[in-house]
Amino acid sequence: MKKQFLIGVDLGTSSTKASIFKIDGTLVAQASVEIPLYYPAPGVVEQENADFYQSAASTVRSCIQAGGIDPREVAAIAFDSQMAGIGSVDEDFKPATRFDSWLDMRCQPYIEWIDREAGGRVTRITGCPPTCDHGPKMLWWKNERPEEYKRIAKFVTPSGYVAGLMAGLKGEQAFMDHTFIHFSGFSDAQAGTWSAELCDILGMDMEKLPRIVEPWRTVGEVTESAAKDFGLAPGTLIAAGAGDTAANALGAGIVRSGMLFDVAGTASVLAGCTDSFVADVQHRALLTMRSVIPGLWNPLAYIGGGGIALRWFRDQFHNTSQGKSLPLEEDLYEQMIASAVKIQPGAEGLFFSPHLGGRICPSAPGMRGAWLGLSWGHTQAHLFRAVLESVAYEYAYYLGILREQLPGIEMLEARTVGGGARSAGWNQVKADVLGIPYQRLKRSEFGTWGSALIAGKAAGLFDDLAARAAESAQPDGEPALPNPANRQVYDRLVGKYIAMQEMLEHWYQN
Repeated sequence: MKKQFLIGVDLGTSSTKASIFKIDGTLVAQASVEIPLYYPAPGVVEQENADFYQSAASTVRSCIQAGGIDPREVAAIAFDSQMAGIGSVDEDFKPATRFDSWLDMRCQPYIEWIDREAGGRVTRITGCPPTCDHGPKMLWWKNERPEEYKRIAKFVTPSGYVAGLMAGLKGEQAFMDHTFIHFSGFSDAQAGTWSAELCDILGMDMEKLPRIVEPWRTVGEVTESAAKDFGLAPGTLIAAGAGDTAANALGAGIVRSGMLFDVAGTASVLAGCTDSFVADVQHRALLTMRSVIPGLWNPLAYIGGGGIALRWFRDQFHNTSQGKSLPLEEDLYEQMIASAVKIQPGAEGLFFSPHLGGRICPSAPGMRGAWLGLSWGHTQAHLFRAVLESVAYEYAYYLGILREQLPGIEMLEARTVGGGARSAGWNQVKADVLGIPYQRLKRSEFGTWGSALIAGKAAGLFDDLAARAAESAQPDGEPALPNPANRQVYDRLVGKYIAMQEMLEHWYQN
């Protein structure tokens, strides 16, 4: 029977989404379901590994039914997942612990300890400065929960867990694809291996780290049991998959050095695309992820609550829903942006800091949000324009560091996805601040499409993954081009914004 469908599944923090595509990229069906977060104690955020598997099974099954397709026509399936949290399995590939979420801050003392002991080496070798990711979390389990740690055969990501369980793997066969390893704290990013040096310095048991594989590596086939759960045919190929940011970048066609990728969602993520490895030892802001595409890298940084800050402002200052939160795509949100873009660039001297829950890049968990420069003349629209501009200023700070690391790099264009990408006004603000064209794309689903592309590569349906990704990422209208007059204003204000962040970091440290 002809294989003509691919499945991509995104295992997110609060929901799981599955999509079925034809090989040419046409979306056939998609489904999503919420998954719970657990808060058993202050600062503790966990998830059940079983929820990832069950939610993936239910969404794929729904897609198969909604699309009316024969499961035997599915060529392959791949998963992407949230990146900075970590789970674990025992020797039989059963969960050894709950999934330790990226939102969980129990590991903060170990972040600080790693930074003191080997912060520079970790940053230089992994491409990622010490932060709330796999390394500190693994060490927390080792030192704070030694009995549970003994049961751990391998640490795994959500995508690795679901794919491995579907394939009937044993604990010793657990894997992690190469787009995650910068977050491990123990990898040699350029070599694509685990670092014996870092494991020795920080006391990590290397045997508990899974094998590292390429995203398109076939890790197994769907077992009889998993086939019943997912509604798939036994023997369907399973690819290793990727981290969610890497899958989204691939789905958006970020496959050439000099391209930028803006995920305008709950977290505001700006990722570059380079053909050189970057280790931001000085600023500790950029996290350098391996691209799905060999030889390319995605230096990135993000605001933990970029999109949340917009939602917070809307709910607190434009709340017409009697205490109920409205989706960002509601008319009120568009009205807010329309009012804000009527204000002159710079919001008449008003600045906003978007780090209401702490700064991620560079790590400063004690920081909080602020407005600076308020006057009697500032209105609600000024306040919101300052919120929008703060994300663009933060992005400009990231790009400044990237240009320091790679002085000859030419920024070609930024491609934007997520809920915020629909706003032409906000895209124009970002284009003006960064001096780079901002382009929306026609496709609405990028993460699951990126995973489906990986599945297609695993199944041998196309050889050149980069070319296939570029071909499928079609622009939606004309890009937002930088306005030269606004650029002159913003060139001066970016420096002030950076100075404000330095002041606030010092303020909250004392």
